[in-house]
Amino acid sequence: MAQALRALICSAALAVACIVSAPGVAGPLVQHSPTWAELSPSDRQILLPLQGEWNQLDAPRRQKWLGIAKRYPSLSPTEQQRVQAQMHTWAQLTPAQRQAAREQYKTLKQMPPERREEVRQKWQEYQQLPPEKRRELAARTPAAPGTPNAPPSAAGSGTPPAPAAPATTPAIAR
Repeated sequence: MAQALRALICSAALAVACIVSAPGVAGPLVQHSPTWAELSPSDRQILLPLQGEWNQLDAPRRQKWLGIAKRYPSLSPTEQQRVQAQMHTWAQLTPAQRQAAREQYKTLKQMPPERREEVRQKWQEYQQLPPEKRRELAARTPAAPGTPNAPPSAAGSGTPPAPAAPATTPAIAR
């Protein structure tokens, strides 16, 4: 019995020693978030709209964009154009507008699927309106904080709340 206990203690001590002395294992695994200069030429080409701010992005955001860049070649040409347009729009948003878009995305994700589909349909209807009508509706309804010239909210106008980024942003704004 004492011998078994001694063997168990030795095994545990050996395991702890291996864990403690293992190089690079002491902390949580963090993926490398490359600077703009460290990106591959193809990633730089895909992520070009983000070039000016890339080095200021935090590691999780860089990883998110790198994930999009990795999936990009498998997208259809139409989807690639949409992603590029969204990236360009996203790059032009202020930090407050981006935060508002993220919050809106979270709100939409928490809605029941039926309500989310209803909002999506109303947004598509809104997008089909002539620019003059959209400006008129936007002038009648105050914009949400951090979203200048935002389209009207769902209350009172029959249109969904306006995201600070395009309605199809969920693919990139996570």
